[in-house]
Amino acid sequence: MKRFLFLIVALVGLGIAWLKWPQASVLDAVLPAESTMQPSPVAVREQLRHLDGWLVDRQGRVVILHGVNAVWKIAPYSPPDSAQGFTAQDADWLVAHGFNVVRLGVLFAGVMPDKGQINQDYLDKIDRIVKLLASRKIYVMLDFHQDLYGSAYLGEGFPAWTVRPSRFDDVLKAGFPLGYVTPRVSIAFDRFWNNEDGMHDHFRDAWMAVATRWKDQDYLMGYDIINEPWSGSVWPVCARPMGCADFENNKLQPFYEHVLKGIREVDPYNIVWIEPQVLFEFGAQSHLGSRPIADEQLGLSWHNYCIAAPMMKAYGIKAATCARLGERVDKNAVKLAARLRSATLLSEFGASDDTVEIARITANADRNLVGWTYWSYKNWGDPTTQAQGSGAQSIFTSDVDFNSAKNAKLSILERPYPQAVAGVPIAFNFDAAERVFTLTYSTTMLTGIASPTAVLTQIYVPTLHFPRGYVVDIQGGRVVSEANAARLLIAAEAGADQVEVRISELETEQVLEN
Repeated sequence: MKRFLFLIVALVGLGIAWLKWPQASVLDAVLPAESTMQPSPVAVREQLRHLDGWLVDRQGRVVILHGVNAVWKIAPYSPPDSAQGFTAQDADWLVAHGFNVVRLGVLFAGVMPDKGQINQDYLDKIDRIVKLLASRKIYVMLDFHQDLYGSAYLGEGFPAWTVRPSRFDDVLKAGFPLGYVTPRVSIAFDRFWNNEDGMHDHFRDAWMAVATRWKDQDYLMGYDIINEPWSGSVWPVCARPMGCADFENNKLQPFYEHVLKGIREVDPYNIVWIEPQVLFEFGAQSHLGSRPIADEQLGLSWHNYCIAAPMMKAYGIKAATCARLGERVDKNAVKLAARLRSATLLSEFGASDDTVEIARITANADRNLVGWTYWSYKNWGDPTTQAQGSGAQSIFTSDVDFNSAKNAKLSILERPYPQAVAGVPIAFNFDAAERVFTLTYSTTMLTGIASPTAVLTQIYVPTLHFPRGYVVDIQGGRVVSEANAARLLIAAEAGADQVEVRISELETEQVLEN
């Protein structure tokens, strides 16, 4: 997560090589035209399913997600029901600002604090938040979050009983992110990937308990097996532009398949999300899926951070460097999702007040038809990023004051977008300067079980960008919601193969006429 300062010299040194790689088009790397995948059943409950690379809801509409990460990293690893944590007011705020997904931290240390024992009280605490979000029609991704392995290494995630003494424990200590390259942390991860003491079984069992608890929960969108898997002592190999095939093929993917098999014993249908080794988010390729993973409900959860950003001011590195590296990550993600035949979600980006970088990433996500969750909703005393000025990561300057939202950042994140499409999106774009949003979509339903005229496309149109109201120009459909509704509803016309929508700001003269 966040920016790995310790890799700047190595990766910037490799930057020229990265930027000279052949530049394949993102759109050239979509799923193959001929897919051997069989259509999965539409969810009985209001959950998301993967179908042909898209996320679809119970009505068979393609769903685009815009949301936030919410991870409480301090024991007891769940935000309290108070202003300092997460309450009904937080869920209301998210809905009011157009966010429809939360990647919610569920920590291994909280689920199984004692070896082999599931902590049902902890699951109850998480369930309070899941139910709050579901009651507001906000999708939830459950995320086994970790940074620096666990609290023994100044991070969080793994429980204390998984930690073994090392001769390096009293030397070379460092917090996030430098701690990752210390021998003590590398040894901890090596032990985990080598499955010492059968840790993979316990990790699987923890996930099985979570899946058993929430498999039938409305607005569940699946399980993110582990956040940012660190490769341990082989990390220098993984930092290369070509990545580390041996680690991902022989350590990481077998681990994922083991946990996946356990989850499928209790939940055959919900999406299971996997992440490439962490240095993927700075431009390294991933080799996951080189051996096919036989699961139709698979998702790729990936991150995009600019490793050069912390050094830009000090060394005059141009913003274009971040743009080129970020686009490399985007393209690698599209290729990886195609190889995995999976859904895809940009589950982390941002972590700063750099509005230029945030605007670039969100615009690229729109262009690539990819949903996202910003890091992070609130600061919550994040112990792994205090040294970086963790307050910059939050949407707010104060966790307890909704009026302290950082408007420059919020105006980028709270943007018009198609929340659900009765068909398949072809393109959408928001021009913030001109206050114009456009969407084009095919009316062909992926599931083939519903007519596009029988279900509605829903577009979030924020007052933030259209304070005087908006005008809709549409071809192939008609508006069925009230004028200036925050959630614009569109019905396709009978016989229309495609719908084109243009939303623009209501002019002053039009306001006076109304």
